[in-house]
Amino acid sequence: MGDVTTVTETVGARGRRPELAAFLRSRRARVTPADVGMPPGLRRRTPGLRREEVAQLSGVGVTWYTWLEQGRPINASPQVLDAVARTLRLDEAEREHLYQLAEVAYVPPRGPATDCVGSEIQGILDALDPHPAVVYNARYDVLATNPAYLDLFDTPAIRSVGVYNTLWALFTLDETECPVVFRDTELPMMVAQLRQAYGSHVGESAWEDFVRDLSTASPYFAELWRSGNVVTPGPRVKTFRHRKVGEIRMTSVSLSINGMPECRIVTYTPADEESRSRTAALGAHRSRTGRERPRTTRNPAP
Repeated sequence: MGDVTTVTETVGARGRRPELAAFLRSRRARVTPADVGMPPGLRRRTPGLRREEVAQLSGVGVTWYTWLEQGRPINASPQVLDAVARTLRLDEAEREHLYQLAEVAYVPPRGPATDCVGSEIQGILDALDPHPAVVYNARYDVLATNPAYLDLFDTPAIRSVGVYNTLWALFTLDETECPVVFRDTELPMMVAQLRQAYGSHVGESAWEDFVRDLSTASPYFAELWRSGNVVTPGPRVKTFRHRKVGEIRMTSVSLSINGMPECRIVTYTPADEESRSRTAALGAHRSRTGRERPRTTRNPAP
């Protein structure tokens, strides 16, 4: 049963409570007794379920549910909100909305992971050319790229790695061959992002095997992993070295992808005029040679 203890309200909470009340009433009104296996009964005036029926079907007290629907400042647990959501036949978007209005942390259900990049996403990557762009999953597997991304990381050392994963490439390369200039700053940040994502995958064989194998292959990765640092992805300015044009400073930005949980598009834009000129030079070289590289690669880069 829900906790009827009152809580101190913030300004934002006071604004959400009326919205929560209206939302619950509207969802209750659209569910009929027949929808939940109940007889319609006589002299029913309520368009949909009654409050006491929602409370009964959800396994909560009538008073508690009434207070919730009235927008009173009461605490609600995720378990109780889930029960109410099932009774009111809420879809996933509505369930998330209910959690937000009730000020309860929302954890989306884990669905099957997809690493398939469709033509729409690939079209976005291609449209960003001459700016490098890539699709990563949470483990830094490279799922798709545009030609400009491959221009930026076209080095023999990267090509020699022969794996799809960025972290594996960076941590198993010799330090002198790493395309990331400030390696001791950038690689810890990437491992901290990986650690943050790992929290949702503890115990999964693919993740556990990856962490164990990379820790064996790279003592530096193992050291960073043991630190336990976590951070979420965000815009950063990174400096890369290229064997043809020299150092290029790029601003990286991560964009989430609907329908691909934990995957993101990462775009790189030149951070200054010199870097812009050098990026253009890489694209011009590709045009002169007439080489159109494949859109996905076994040679990942950050």
